[in-house]
Parts: sequence; structure tokens; C-alpha cells
Amino acid sequence: MNKILLEVVPREIPVVLQEVNTVKKNFNQITGINIPDLLRFENRSWDVASVIHPIFPNVIPHLRAIDFDLDHCEEIIQTLKHSQISSVVVIKGDPPTDMTKRVYPTTTIKLIKKLKKELNHLKVYAGVDQYRVGIKDEFDYIEMKKDAGADGFLTQPFFDMRLVDIFTEKLNGMEVYIGISPVVTEKSQSYWESRNRAYFPKDFVPTMEWNVKFAKEVITYCSKNGMNTYLMPIRIHLEEYLRRIFD
Repeated sequence: MNKILLEVVPREIPVVLQEVNTVKKNFNQITGINIPDLLRFENRSWDVASVIHPIFPNVIPHLRAIDFDLDHCEEIIQTLKHSQISSVVVIKGDPPTDMTKRVYPTTTIKLIKKLKKELNHLKVYAGVDQYRVGIKDEFDYIEMKKDAGADGFLTQPFFDMRLVDIFTEKLNGMEVYIGISPVVTEKSQSYWESRNRAYFPKDFVPTMEWNVKFAKEVITYCSKNGMNTYLMPIRIHLEEYLRRIFD
């Protein structure tokens, strides 16, 4: 059976703990928790991960490369050690809208190399954005991340099984989590298309029914093809979504 990660947004700690405990109690299909690092929240991903770790030992915070000065990143390294965090996801990160927040010219490749050098036990995942550039360019970027030491990959959400098939063929043999995110309004679909350049097939309908059916198809596909799944439920009722997927 494939492993299934669930993304939990780093809101207030009591809210996060309530969500995680609900998942732990009711959905044993979930094998790990992913924490994105979102600047609109005060809580950083690694701080939330340290609180979740006693409940879900497989908790994976995201690290934005541009937030770290490679010559002075002892704090995050010590935090990961102290919190016993065994895995992270390294992404480039978007520049903050608030220009008072300091950023650095640190690339994903450089941060992966740094983390693997300083914490050789740490499992470092990298992202795959199947919409960012052409497929050939993204495949080349995947190879660069593998050469830098990436242990596996998490993808952006897919909405078309044909595209899933293309990327899983390229990623075969690695630890890969195929992203799924429910899009249940036309506004949300428009956002994904304009902001993230996502591709939706002609039969796509922004309903819970379509998204649950697609999620089940992806989970089944991943189980048959040695892949894993990464659920990103955004702005929907979490428990209802999971119950419908795993019924």
C-alpha cells in the first residue's frame, strides 16, 4: 500500500492539534503530515512540526530556500536536530510581499546540499512543479535536485491522469508523492489556471464529487505503480473530504 501524506496549514497551534488528532484517530490511512511554510501565518513550519511530532513522528516541514543565509543557518539546523525532525521539503519560495522580511540568493539546490552535508541522517525532499516550465526543463531540474542529494519528490497537484502518467514514468524508482488538491469552485479553478498555470482536462467539473473520484483514481494508480500520495485539502471541510476518499 502506498504512503499518504496530508498537508496541514500552520494556523494557531490549538487548531492544528485538533486537526491532527482528528486525523490520527479516524484515518489510519494517513502516514504523515506535511507543514507548508506560509508567511501570512506567524507560526513557521518547523515550529509547528515540533509540536506535531509526538502525535505524528513522520511530520515534514517545508523550508523556503530564500529565507536562509547558508553562512549563518545554524539555528534551523539545531532546531531540526532538537525537534528530532527526520524529513523536510526544500522549495525555492516566493519573495515576500512585505519587503521588510529578509531574503537571500539561496537556491533550492544549494540548500539541499547544505542540509545533506550538515545532517546526513535527514531525508530531504524536493518539489516538482509540472506547470512551471516545459516538461523537458522540469525533468532537467529534477535531475539537478537528485544530483544535489534530494531523497525524493513531492509534486504540485495534478488534475489529469495523463500528466500523472508522464511524470511517474520519469520519477520511477524514487520516493515520490503525487499531489492532489480538491478544486470545488470556478474561482479556485481560475486561480490555479492563472497563478499556477495548472492544466485541467475537458471533463473537469469543480465539484466535490469529481475531486473525490479523481483522488481515488490517483491513490489506486500510485498503489499499483510504487508511488505515494500527497493530499492538499484547501478551504474545504477536512474530515468530510477524507471520509469520502477513504469510504
